[in-house]
Amino acid sequence: MITVVFGSVLATLLALLFFQRNTYPFFWDDLFYYLKLRRYTKTMRARMRQGITTYLDNFLHQARKNPSKPFIIFENQTLTYRDVDRRSNRFANALRTEGSLKQGDIVALLMSNEPDFVAVWLGLCKLGCEVAFLNGHLKAGPLLHCIRICGAETLVVGADLVCSVEEVLPDLKKDNVGMWVVDHSSPSEDFKSLLDKVENISGEALSDLPKVDIMSNFLFIFTSGTTGLSKAARVGHLKAIASMAFFHMCGATSDDIIYITLPLYHMSASLLGIGGCIQLGATCVLKKKFSARQFWKDCVKHNVTVVQYIGELCRYLLKHPIIPEERAHCVRMAAGSGLRSDVWKEFIARFGINKIREGYGLTEASIGFLNYTDEVGPIGRASYFNKLSMPFELLRYDPQTQEPVRTDSGRCIRAQAKEAGILVAPLTAMNQFLGYAGNKFQSEKKVLRDVFKAGDVYFNTGDLLLHDHRDFLYFNDRIGDTFRWKGENVSTTEVSEVLGLLDFIQEVNVYGVTIPGYEGRAGMAAIVLKQDHKLDGKKLYNHLVKTLPAYAWPWLLRIQISLDVTETFKQQKVKLVQEGFNPETTHDPLYFLDISQKDYIHLTIALYEDIVSGKMNL
Repeated sequence: MITVVFGSVLATLLALLFFQRNTYPFFWDDLFYYLKLRRYTKTMRARMRQGITTYLDNFLHQARKNPSKPFIIFENQTLTYRDVDRRSNRFANALRTEGSLKQGDIVALLMSNEPDFVAVWLGLCKLGCEVAFLNGHLKAGPLLHCIRICGAETLVVGADLVCSVEEVLPDLKKDNVGMWVVDHSSPSEDFKSLLDKVENISGEALSDLPKVDIMSNFLFIFTSGTTGLSKAARVGHLKAIASMAFFHMCGATSDDIIYITLPLYHMSASLLGIGGCIQLGATCVLKKKFSARQFWKDCVKHNVTVVQYIGELCRYLLKHPIIPEERAHCVRMAAGSGLRSDVWKEFIARFGINKIREGYGLTEASIGFLNYTDEVGPIGRASYFNKLSMPFELLRYDPQTQEPVRTDSGRCIRAQAKEAGILVAPLTAMNQFLGYAGNKFQSEKKVLRDVFKAGDVYFNTGDLLLHDHRDFLYFNDRIGDTFRWKGENVSTTEVSEVLGLLDFIQEVNVYGVTIPGYEGRAGMAAIVLKQDHKLDGKKLYNHLVKTLPAYAWPWLLRIQISLDVTETFKQQKVKLVQEGFNPETTHDPLYFLDISQKDYIHLTIALYEDIVSGKMNL
């Protein structure tokens, strides 16, 4: 009898296991990740009960726990957690004594990647200041805009970036902005030198660290600004704490040595990168700026085990000639975002990295995903467990209005499986959106109200995601990048990936251009050809026939020497869209898809006039 019962139970378990593997193959991955997230949350709550509630608190916790542990390796320097703690104390004491800075003051920080960026930042945190990270590439009007819009009354600038400030000095003086340079001497009477004061002041801990409201603002981080002037996103303390979990959730440990080459003025490097190292108690190898030539050499030199990436960084590495170090390293994991599927596969094969952890996140809100499986391409999972911890929805949208589609009753509609939809997340105490400083209009644009019922409030990411039948999430495009042609939605990301598979194309940027007499926008692609390669129009046409529906084909090509990108390698489209395809105003070679010849032909002025007049049909 016992044997029969045991056999029956075993058969049932095997049947359930078979059903699970065939119906929910990632069930255990989802469950284990959910439990890991719960454990992390429990640990952080326990720390909060001990008074460790902020980004700064977590750093001080590690400085007490592991004072002699190397924290930052930069060029020929190695600074321990104690070193950075004491140096940040000196900056805090100097700025309070000499600069009269106090809790609540807003300080703009304009510095390149270096240890003192972190030390100054932490020092300002110890004073209770709100820090605004300025893009080191900004100059003139855009720089002045960023300083003004966040309300900064003090500017701390690195010695190598003083020249960026000189053009706006009269305006800053008029605004009574106090200016400090992180140098031993001042380049002019307009700046106060900081290092000479730092070296002659105590490095002892401040006795009166300010009490912080965890629901308040922590930082200002500026959006990369692919269009118009940058917006100053308010980043709360809760958001900063959540961001520090990134490397831990990817599987990194305190024993890892993490290589960060991304600019610290962006969230990826400062909150996920440096913050992730702090949360683990790991070591960071910090680079002043990304160098494809030095990347793998640095990894070998410093025994790096984890690298942080953005997608274009990986593409640059793949374009670099083969060197011995790219296979002699100890890197076991690459973690980041924006890695395209084709680049992903080639990256793994060429560099021998076993684990890729692709994620998705935003500066403004806490919604985020992580692909903790080995599936190539997705940015995360939309399983039952993940939606328990991170509620979100994908909404059907209208590409013409770039707004969610609403029913007659005014409610939004959920996107179907395999249909790209706008990612939105309910705004709660744990998922805050503090808005953009000095820009109520843009802040309100990011908020959706009465989405599914009266009174509900959601954050609109402006990103289009796709949810497949296996519960994987894929980044599809950004609102504004997707365009409509021939009654169909065209994803610029999808078309770019397809074109990028051709052996003569090095880089591609896809966008839509308006043509008189046509609704929507026709596809156009700015292309950089590989060295010693020419455009093969017939091969491109045949490739399009096999890979894309006709409405997604780019009708126009623009051959460029290089593509314009932002400082985080995001492609610039606005200028290309504005310049259009007029041969008289565009100096780059232009080509048009001639269906009759199954080839791309040179776009002459006469052909251009035929297209815009309607004589040539598309």
